[in-house]
Amino acid sequence: MMSRVKFTALLALSSLLLTSAAAVAQNSAESVASFYKGKTINLLIGYSVGGGYDLYARLLSRHIGRHIPGNPNVVPQSMPGAGSLKVVNYLSQVAPKDGTTIGTFGRSLPLYPLLIAPADFDGTKLGYLGSITQDTSICISWHTSPIQNWNDVLTKEYRAGGEGRGSEPDVFANVLQKVFGSNTRLVTGYPGTAEMTLAMERGELDGLCGISYSTLQSIHNDWLVQKKVRILVQASLEKHPAIPEVPLILDLVSDPVKKKIVELIVAPQEMARPFATPPGVPEERLKALRQAFDETMTDPEFLADAKKSNLDVNPVSGKKIQDLVASLWASPKEVIAAAAAASGAETPASKKAP
Repeated sequence: MMSRVKFTALLALSSLLLTSAAAVAQNSAESVASFYKGKTINLLIGYSVGGGYDLYARLLSRHIGRHIPGNPNVVPQSMPGAGSLKVVNYLSQVAPKDGTTIGTFGRSLPLYPLLIAPADFDGTKLGYLGSITQDTSICISWHTSPIQNWNDVLTKEYRAGGEGRGSEPDVFANVLQKVFGSNTRLVTGYPGTAEMTLAMERGELDGLCGISYSTLQSIHNDWLVQKKVRILVQASLEKHPAIPEVPLILDLVSDPVKKKIVELIVAPQEMARPFATPPGVPEERLKALRQAFDETMTDPEFLADAKKSNLDVNPVSGKKIQDLVASLWASPKEVIAAAAAASGAETPASKKAP
């Protein structure tokens, strides 16, 4: 049996270790608070003003500062370009790696070097904070377009809008062409969904793929109520509960090889609208930013603001996104190569938007 002296010594040692750990944690928190006090965090938005990514980013910017030690100002800045690739490149190559810059970008962009073209960034190295909501990408058409359902996509010309090589609308348009053999004509070069949906209303496009269902709910709910848009297919791993009648793209693939290709391409839907820091941010600051993001998701003022803006809150943690990106980068090489060909690694027949 353990002697009383040894037991007392172990208790003292345990107490000392706990005290030391608490002191380290307190010093770390004080260090983070001291760094951020009086500073400004720039929140870069990879899409044009008025779209879903823009609305979610501006919502976050109004509240997260209260939960970051030192309470820095958080200033949203629009940085559209190449389907949000501009933001990812800036985060990876230019932005300070001290925790004063955050970016939000298309959920497919972390796979850009795998599926589209060589790039000077590694999607696994970004510091993911989380996503405010889970989401489902869809393909839509305007109610006056001849494209009214999935069968029309397969049998008629579908003029689909795009933002730039590697962006979600362009990737899904390429998948329709190369996996399903559709006559989809990609018209690319729009800054974001706001411009593409306007072009759709004017009749310049039939519609677009890669728009989030939450964007329709928050910005164009009247279109849903008045049936001004047709939802053609859900490009995700699971159906959205609000539109169970719309086919899921995975259910439309019978070939097992093609199914694996489509699964890899739609898997980033789970990370929805990610927020991330540049690579190399000090661990204590990244941890503080992640904790601040998580706390913001349950902040009553934040939730009330989101409700007022008709924005869905169903958060995904930074760790879950980090793990998802790592697992996708570890996919079998042959699946990656096939998915790259289907995503547009070979330039598809397309034309630039006017």
